[in-house]
Amino acid sequence: MRTKFKRSYKFAIKTSFYITLFITLLTSVFLYYFFEFKWGAIIVFAITTYLFSFFVIQFRVERFIYKRVKKIYDDLTLLESTSFSKGPITTDMQTLTHEIDKFARDKKLEIEALKIREKYRKEFLGNVSHELKTPLFTVQGYILTLLDGAMNDKNIREKYLERASKGVERLSYIIKDLDMITKLETGDLSLNMVTFDIVELVKSVFEMLEMKANKKKITLTFDTDYPKPILIKADKERIQQVLVNLIVNSLKYGREKGTTEVSIENLIKNKVIIRVTDNGEGIEEKHLPRLFERFYRVDKSGSRKEGGSGLGLSIVKHIIEAHGEKIYVESEFGVGSEFSFTLEKAK
Repeated sequence: MRTKFKRSYKFAIKTSFYITLFITLLTSVFLYYFFEFKWGAIIVFAITTYLFSFFVIQFRVERFIYKRVKKIYDDLTLLESTSFSKGPITTDMQTLTHEIDKFARDKKLEIEALKIREKYRKEFLGNVSHELKTPLFTVQGYILTLLDGAMNDKNIREKYLERASKGVERLSYIIKDLDMITKLETGDLSLNMVTFDIVELVKSVFEMLEMKANKKKITLTFDTDYPKPILIKADKERIQQVLVNLIVNSLKYGREKGTTEVSIENLIKNKVIIRVTDNGEGIEEKHLPRLFERFYRVDKSGSRKEGGSGLGLSIVKHIIEAHGEKIYVESEFGVGSEFSFTLEKAK
C-alpha cells in the first residue's frame, strides 16, 4: 500500500485561526495596559502565531489520524479489499467514510449473493438426490423381489426386469445429461459447426415427435410456409437436441388438442431467432428466472408425469450459450409459453 495520502487542511486552518485570534487578543490587551501598543507588532505576532500553529497542528493531527486510518486500511486489506489496497491512504474523513461505506455495501452484496448460492446449492443437492434415488430404489426393489423368489415365475420375472431396465435407463439419462452439462460448462465439449437448413431440421424433429404429439392431439406446425431454405451455421446435432427438448416440453405441458408452433424470423443481418410457442398451461412469472436451473421444478410436489432427466432446459441453455447465442422465455400462466433462441446465419 502506498504511504502517500490525500491531505486535508480545513481542520488546521480553522483551529490555527481560533488559537491566533485568542492569543492575539490576549496579547493586545496585555500590551495596551502594560506596554506601548503597536499595530505593526501585533500583526507580525498574529501572522507568526498563525503560521506556527498551522504547521504544528497540521503535522501532529495528520500523524495522529494517519496512524489510526492506516490501521483501518491494513485491516481492510487483510479482508482482501482490492479497492483499498490499490488506493492511497487518505486522512480526509469524508473520503474515508465514503470508501468504507462503499466497502460495506460491496461486502453486503457479496454476503447476500453467497446466501442465495448456498440456498441454490442445497436445493440442487436435494433435487439430485431425489432424481437419483427414485429410479435407484425402484431398480433395487424389483431386483430384491426377484431374488426373494419371484424370479421363479416367468411372467413376474419378465415384467420386473422390464421395469428395472426402465429405472436403469432413467439413471443413465440423468448421468449422461449431467456429464454433458459439465462438459459444456468447462468447454470440454467441442461443437461441430456446419451449415444446414434449419427449416428441414425442424421438419425432421416434427416427424420424430409426431406420435408423441398425437397422443395428446397436439398439432405441430410452422407459423407460415418456408419455401426457401434458411441456412444456419451451428452444431446440427446439438441444435436438434435443443429443438427436441423445447418441443417435448411444449407437448408435456400443452393442453389436449392444442398447438405447438415454430417460427423462424430474421433478427438482424446475420442472425435469426427461432421461436417455439404453445398454448399450454403456461408458467407463473415467479418461476421464470430459475427455469433453466438444473432439476428446477415448477411443480414442487416432486412428481413427474413423464420420463426424462429433469435437465432438458438446462442443457438447452448451455448449448445455446456454447454457440455464443441467447435464449429467452416468455410465459403467461393459463395462456401458454414461448421459448426463443438466436443463431448465426450462414454467409
